[in-house]
Amino acid sequence: MEGGPMSSSVLYDVPGPRAIVRNRLLGVATVVVVLAAVGFIGYRMFETGQLSYEKWYIFTFSSVWEQILAATGRTLAAFGAAAVFSLVLGFALAIGRMSDHAWVRAPFTVVIEVFRAVPVLIFMALLFYGLPVIGIRLDSYWAVVIALTAYNGSVLAEVLRAGVEAVPRGQGEAGYAIGLRKSGVMRLILLPQAVRTMLPVIIAQLVVTLKDTALGSIITYNELLYFGRLIGSQAQYDRPILQAGVVIAVIYIALCLALSGVAKWLEIRMRKSPRVTGARPAEPPLAHDRTDTEIIAAQTGADSATGKKKNGGPSGFPRRQ
Repeated sequence: MEGGPMSSSVLYDVPGPRAIVRNRLLGVATVVVVLAAVGFIGYRMFETGQLSYEKWYIFTFSSVWEQILAATGRTLAAFGAAAVFSLVLGFALAIGRMSDHAWVRAPFTVVIEVFRAVPVLIFMALLFYGLPVIGIRLDSYWAVVIALTAYNGSVLAEVLRAGVEAVPRGQGEAGYAIGLRKSGVMRLILLPQAVRTMLPVIIAQLVVTLKDTALGSIITYNELLYFGRLIGSQAQYDRPILQAGVVIAVIYIALCLALSGVAKWLEIRMRKSPRVTGARPAEPPLAHDRTDTEIIAAQTGADSATGKKKNGGPSGFPRRQ
């Protein structure tokens, strides 16, 4: 029964006492190993002079942090455009992929599979270095945005299609029964539920999009990683490549955590929405939601009440005339 002490997940059984002890031991061992690895890395950095003031001296200049902030802005600009275009492209490809007409469905399927198969870095290189051969020149920003849009849009299309197919078929049939066309069923019934169901996967793919903006440094897009490599190549500051990498990694982690936080807030907001929770009054439990004992007791009570009315006495004896 739901909420009872014997409730368990549909994905795995509730662990027993031995499994709980084993899981706790594994958790403690994992924490110890991670702390030991972090401590060893810190020790090696100290021994090799990577924690010295000279190695971090370049980060004491305010102009350096201003340029890091500007590079972060360019990273977010590429990510923002790619995220919006990816969602739009994903919805378009998903709708075409689920078309009832083969002549529409087939080309959309080919486009999705091709975009998913081509690595993002190769796509960027083809756009930035390949197109000039035929007289088409793209700015590095648009090469990054278009490549990220094509790849992540195709992935999101399959995510949305899986979400639509996960919706119970009866809901779509109910939409057709009240006179909705397929576009109305898709727009009003299937897609909203698909987005709500697949929201964690969508956000995870957007996090991948954010991290993949770092590939733009290969085609000289002046984003966060590109500027970090530029800092690490400064010979007059003892080439702080490791220090620059640490700073850039911390910024990327902060950005990804912020995006995950926004996703969590959005998920909570959607759960609290009246359209999600529903404002219908509570309905009495159906017969199939009650146990056999409750059904038998209810029938026995009904039979007793009927007997009292027919026979006239509390014990079933006829009344005296």
